[in-house]
Order: sequence, then structure tokens, then C-alpha cells
Amino acid sequence: MSGRAQDVAKNALPPSAARPALPKESEHSRVSARFDTIAEPAWRAPGIRPPVRGPELVVSVSELDRRLRRSVEDASAKLWVEGEVASLKRAPSGHVYFCLKDEAEDAIIECVMYRFNALRARRFLNEGARVQLSGQATVWAPRGRLQFVANELRPAGRGALLEALEQLKERLAAEGMFALERKRPLPSEPRVVGVVTSKSGAAFHDIVSVAFRRGGVKIVLAPALVQGEGAPESILRALDLIERYPGLDVIVLGRGGGSGEDLMAFNDERVVRRVARMLVPVVSAVGHEVDVSLTDLAADVRAATPSQAAELVVPELRARALAQQRTQAALERAILARLLRFRTRIERARSRLSDPRFTIAERQQELDELKTRLRRAANEALSVQRSALGLLTRRLYTRHPRAVLASARADLGPLNVRLESAARRALARAQGRLAERATQLQGLSPLTILGRGYTIATLADGRALRSADETAVGDSIALRLSRGQLLARVLEAHVESAPTFSAVDGHAGREP
Repeated sequence: MSGRAQDVAKNALPPSAARPALPKESEHSRVSARFDTIAEPAWRAPGIRPPVRGPELVVSVSELDRRLRRSVEDASAKLWVEGEVASLKRAPSGHVYFCLKDEAEDAIIECVMYRFNALRARRFLNEGARVQLSGQATVWAPRGRLQFVANELRPAGRGALLEALEQLKERLAAEGMFALERKRPLPSEPRVVGVVTSKSGAAFHDIVSVAFRRGGVKIVLAPALVQGEGAPESILRALDLIERYPGLDVIVLGRGGGSGEDLMAFNDERVVRRVARMLVPVVSAVGHEVDVSLTDLAADVRAATPSQAAELVVPELRARALAQQRTQAALERAILARLLRFRTRIERARSRLSDPRFTIAERQQELDELKTRLRRAANEALSVQRSALGLLTRRLYTRHPRAVLASARADLGPLNVRLESAARRALARAQGRLAERATQLQGLSPLTILGRGYTIATLADGRALRSADETAVGDSIALRLSRGQLLARVLEAHVESAPTFSAVDGHAGREP
């Protein structure tokens, strides 16, 4: 084991594991005093160390992260790692997050390249590219995550995505899609120039600026999406639309710079074949000079940038433009050379001093993570509120007046039936009692007594005559029979203790 590996092993073990083991006799006697055994302890076997008892080391999570971080950084310092770029994500802070996977085995590691290094590697750091990274692995404590911090990048071949793109390129080339015989010259004096690009991008602005500066032409824009899932279909629609424009002389198809993933729309087979079938010459200006797409190969002329496409299409009207371009190119080369010298000096100073930007970059990485967590928490809270709103809405629907009335009507039907049944039963009982009372009343009625042959005598004032002394001879009385009434006059009156019958002379309905 090397000295660095030994240091890593010491840092990874707790201090108790680094202490020498106690003598076997002492350890055995101490354990035997606590436990009753029927065999010899297992650690007496050769090559097995007895357990060390005593005060145990307990560390915090942060301390464990620091130990792991030191161990991982020491073990991976100054390494070059090769793999295929996947899950590439460029954060607004300028940092680039991606995964480096091994195509031969099922292995992957998360990587990050901070902004000040990602700017230099932007040209090669694309989705599906096979690259070699220089840096060191570390443990990011806030998430307990192992990641590789890349400082330098160099290309190492093609990945699976680029391999598929290369196969498409070979197939189209075999069909003659990129043959030089198919290339058409640009018009010498175009009047109408069609542009297919994003209406909000800088490419269209550059084309218009350069074209109007060089000469007077008519610019016709067919806006289209230049990146994303729907970009190929949008480009095809724009090409079909602008091809029908009357008097069209030449078409400029392009966009500004971007990553390989951003330029994939211009590698779509449908777009490449449609460019090859255009009725007028096509100038392809996709990305920067180092970006070469299949559309560039199928077009009649390839421009390094949208600005260069405008220069190729619109003839120069002023001679000083060439001198200005040469001066600008010389100035750019001088500035680039000076920047390279300054960069070399900065790199040398950086190797001697620790770079504080790594600390800032880590905090920015933590901020990116917190933004992701905040967005996730907000979405979860919104989902819970929507569920609660849906539940309340369903409960409100059950309390709607129409629903309540319908339920009440449903409950009222059986109640009406029960009410009618109860009313019929109560009426039957009342009719029975009425018949019983009528029978009793009929038995006590004076009319019933009159029906047995009795009469009721009443005076002229209507009072019932109960005794003979209540009348005098010659008084008129009324006799009520069971059927009809008689008027009589008293001829004689006898008062007796026992009731007697009086002789009366009378005629029904008239006086004697």
C-alpha cells in the first residue's frame, strides 16, 4: 500500500480501530467475568483479532462528510476520467451539470463544471459527446452526494448520439445529398432575401444589420423555432411558406450559437431533405464556425455565422468594408493573443494560490439545489390545495338546493303513504267509536221510549208536563207521540200518589 493510500485508510477508520488490540489473556478474562461460556472464545483462532472495548468514537454527520471528502479528494486528485456526456444541464449561473457514464459497464457519476471552466469547454461539452475530464471527486455535504468537479475537458471520440448522427450522415452522403454537383451558385444581385430563423433571436438581427449596411435588399422573415422538440416541424413549415413568396432569390437558414443539443433540429433528416429540395439557393448559417450540422452539408453554401451569411448573400457596396473587416480580424487576433498570455499568467498564479471561486461556485450550486427544492415544494402544496378545493366542491354540490329538494321529495313520498294509511286507520277507529256512541245514544233517546207507546205532554210554553197539578181544567196541552203530535184540552185533573191515566179528548192537528 502506498503512503497516500495508508493516510486515506487511517482517515477512514475511527481512532478506536487504530489502537493496538489487548492481549488475548486479558481480553478473555475480562469478557469471561461478564458472560458464562462452555467453549473457548472465538478470537483465540489464529488470524482473528479480538474486539476492542472501551470508549467509542462518535462523530457528527458533518465530520463524517469532511472525512469522506478528504479521502475522496486525496484518492482522486489529478485524474483524467473518460466517458460519455449525458443529462447535460446548463444553469442560469453558468455552471454545467451533467453525468459521465461508462458505455462498457453500468457505471455513472455526476459531474459539475463551474462557470469559469465551462466557458472554455462549451465547444466540446455537448450531449452524447465522449470526453476526458481532469479534476477530482468530492463529496457535496448538503446532499451527501459524490460528484466529480471537472477543471479541464478534451474530446475523446464520439458517443452513442454522435454515432447515430454519423450513420445518418453516411446514409445521406451515399444518396448524393451532399454532392458538389448539386450545389447552386448564389445570385449576384439578389432583391428579395428570405430568412428562416427565430424572430426573437440575435441571428435575425445580425442578418438584417449586415444586409442593410452592405446594400439595399428586401428581407422577408419566416419565423420558426430553432431548438426544442417542435423545432424540426416549425422549420419545415417556415420553408414551405417562404418558398411560395413571389420573387424570392435566395434563402438564409440559420440560428445563433449553442450546444450540440440546441442544434439537433438542423440535423433532423426531414429538414435536411427539405433543404436539398428547395427551388432557390439556400445558405446555411447554423451556430458558430466550429458547429457543423447536416443542414450545412445539404445547403448550397455554408456560412460560419448568420452575419457571414448576410455578407455572402448581399454584395458589398463599399470598398472600406473589407479593410474594416481585416482590421477587426487583426484586432481580434491581437486581443486573443493577449488574452491567452494573460490566461497563462493567471493559470500559473492559480496553481500557486487556492481559488476562492470554488467556494462561491459551491454556494451557487447550493442555491440551484434550493431553487429546485422550492419549486418542488410549491408544486406539492399547490396539488394539496387543489385536492382540498375539489373535496369542498363535491361537498358543496351535495348541499345544493336542488339536491336537498330532490332528497326531501324522495323522503316525502313514503311519508305521504304513511300519513294516508294512519289517517284511514284513525278515521276507521273514529267511525267505530261514533257508531258505538250512536248506539248508546239511540238507547237513551226519548224517541225510542215514544216508540214503545209512551207520549210526552208539554205546556203552551213548551215545558214538559210532569204532574197534573201543573195544569188546570181547560188548559191546552200538546202530546208528542212517536209519530206526530196531538193538541188536547184538559177536562179533568186528578192528583194522585200513584200515576194514573187521564181521559183526554183531542184531535190531531186541531183544537176540539
